[in-house]
Amino acid sequence: MKTLVLGFAAMLAATTAVMAEDAGCEAFKWPVTREQALFPAAPATPSGATLAVGAAADLALVPVEKAGFAMRPEHAPAPGTFGAVASVAVPPEGSIQISLSGEAWIDVIQDGKAVRSADYSGVKTCPGIRKSVRFKLAAGQATLQFSGAKKADLKVAVLAPE
Repeated sequence: MKTLVLGFAAMLAATTAVMAEDAGCEAFKWPVTREQALFPAAPATPSGATLAVGAAADLALVPVEKAGFAMRPEHAPAPGTFGAVASVAVPPEGSIQISLSGEAWIDVIQDGKAVRSADYSGVKTCPGIRKSVRFKLAAGQATLQFSGAKKADLKVAVLAPE
């Protein structure tokens, strides 16, 4: 009986893992096909650069102590992690979607104030895309802060939500 129960538990665990893998990128709340198309050819971009809406960048991160954040990140980054600052010209519609290839915290600052996200979707089973966050902003300039990344590079796509 014990062998049967252990066998059933192992089969259930394997089935659950396969189902999670099958969910992959489809598990996001919205499609990430644009990011999948943009990330492979994303150009190397230094911290401090201006990111374009409708494009992706392979952002070079620096140790968080050297990132030069405009405001303290909402979530304090752990020691030994990486970050970067960038800017973006928000289109007249005001909505942007920021998608990342890896784990990192995103802060958006506009008019000297942190802007809370409007929606979020994160998936650990999508190769090359970890999270996608939507913000509702006013048209004009905004500062993007990325913090808490465990690696010194991060692909970032800034898109208009579909």
